[in-house]
Amino acid sequence: MRWLTLYARSRQVPASLAAILISTVAVWALARDGGEGPDDPRLPVLALAAGVMAASIGLSGQDLALDRTAAIRWVPRRAAHVLLAGAVVAAGLLAVQAMGASMATVAFVVRDSAGLMGLVALGAAVSGGQYAWTLPFAWLSFSFFAPPPTSTPTRVATWMLLPSGTPAATWTALLLTATGTMAYAIAGPRR
Repeated sequence: MRWLTLYARSRQVPASLAAILISTVAVWALARDGGEGPDDPRLPVLALAAGVMAASIGLSGQDLALDRTAAIRWVPRRAAHVLLAGAVVAAGLLAVQAMGASMATVAFVVRDSAGLMGLVALGAAVSGGQYAWTLPFAWLSFSFFAPPPTSTPTRVATWMLLPSGTPAATWTALLLTATGTMAYAIAGPRR
């Protein structure tokens, strides 16, 4: 169990968990104040994006050379790290929703947390752990100001704001999850 504790500390998991909790509770407090209503996806997406961006700090260790030369298999550990972080972010929002303000469906939360975590993992593989947050931030910013989703490209561009059950949004999230997790698990964070 000592290796798990050391791994969690080296990946700044306690700080990430605190940031995930604070951002989720802040969005929950905003939702309780009235907000735009239960059908508005912006607040839950904001909570999920803040959570995965907070979790992104743990996608690179203290010493990348040490990570690359370690005598353990990193591929399953990296994949598990990405999937577990996405599950924690989703569970945080679902737990807060259980206390009162219903912001989104379970399918919506799972789809968006998985897709956003895949986007963070892809960002870590492409730009390094310190800049992994930039891809979900940029996509979320674009989604807020994108034109209405009337065609397939605009549905793909605004996938995180579309209702659950929308095929373009679901497939985009699945593709991002699979691509990001595989890229990060195989290549690791960029130097």
